Amino acid sequence: MFGAINPAVLIASLMVASVPIMLAALGELVVEKSGVLNLGVEGMMIIGAICGFITAVTTGSPLLGFAGGAAGGAALALIFAVLTQSLLANQVATGLALTLFGLGLSSLMGQGYNGIKPPLTAAVPFGPLRDIPGLGRILFSHDWVVYFSILIIAATWYVLKYTRTGLIIRAVGENHDAAHALGYKVNRIRLACILFGGAMAGMGGAYISLIRVPQWTDGITAGAGWIALAIVVFASWKPWRVLIGAYLFGGITVLQLNLQAAGSSIPVEYLSMSPYLITILVLVIMSSGKGRTLNAPAALGQNFHATR
Repeated sequence: MFGAINPAVLIASLMVASVPIMLAALGELVVEKSGVLNLGVEGMMIIGAICGFITAVTTGSPLLGFAGGAAGGAALALIFAVLTQSLLANQVATGLALTLFGLGLSSLMGQGYNGIKPPLTAAVPFGPLRDIPGLGRILFSHDWVVYFSILIIAATWYVLKYTRTGLIIRAVGENHDAAHALGYKVNRIRLACILFGGAMAGMGGAYISLIRVPQWTDGITAGAGWIALAIVVFASWKPWRVLIGAYLFGGITVLQLNLQAAGSSIPVEYLSMSPYLITILVLVIMSSGKGRTLNAPAALGQNFHATR
C-alpha cells in the first residue's frame, strides 16, 4: 500500500497543500501578537479566494489575482478593525460574524464563475535543478508562492524578534496600557497588524482558488481558516513552528488522498476528519483560558480604550 506512494511526490504535494493555511496562520499570529483575537480567518480566506479568482480571470494575470485576494482579505479585516478597535465590539463575536458574512458574500460574488478556469501560474524556472532525482521534485518544482510563504515566515520571525517594530507589537500584545503610557498608538499598531493578517489570509484563499483547486466553488476553503487558527496555538505563537504545523496538517491532507488513490483498506474518512478534530481540540483549549500557559500574549482578546 505505502509502496505505491512516491515519497518525493508526497513531500512536494504537502508543501503545496500547506501554503494556504501557512499564510493565513502567519497573518493571524501577527494579529494575536498585537493582542487581537480575530476568529474571522475563514471569512477573510474565502473572500480572498473569490476576489483573487475574479481579478485573475478578468485581467488574465495570476499575479494581480493574488494582489486582489490580499486586498479582499484586508478589506474584510478593516471591517473587523473598525468594529473592534473603534466601536469596541466583542472580538470573538465579531470574528464569527465576519466568517458568516464572508461565506455569504463570496457565494454571491461567485455566481457566474463556476466552471471557469483561472490563468495558469507557472512554476519558477529552475532549469536543470528540477531534474535532480528526488530533490528536484521536492525543492525546485513549485510556483513562486510556495517559496514566498517560507520567506515571509523568516521575515516575520526576524521582525518580531530582532526589530523595534516587533518589540512594539509584542509590547502592545502583552500590556496595551503600558504601551500607551509609553506613547505608542495602540489602535494604529493593532490596525496595521489586523490589515496584515487579512492580506495574508486573503492571499492564502487566492492560492486555493488559483493554484490548489484552480476553479471557483462555494465554500472552497473548506475550514482551512479554522485549521489556521489552531496552528497558531499549536505553534505557541512562534513563526517557525507555524511552518512545522502547516506542513503537518498539509501532510495529513495529502496522505489521506494518496492512501485513497493507493487503495488503502483504512477508511479515509478517519484521516480526512483528523485535522478538524485536532482543530476543535486546540480551539477548546484556547477558549478554556489555558492559552496563557501556552505562551499566549497576555492582552489577547482584550479591547483597549485610551480614556480608560
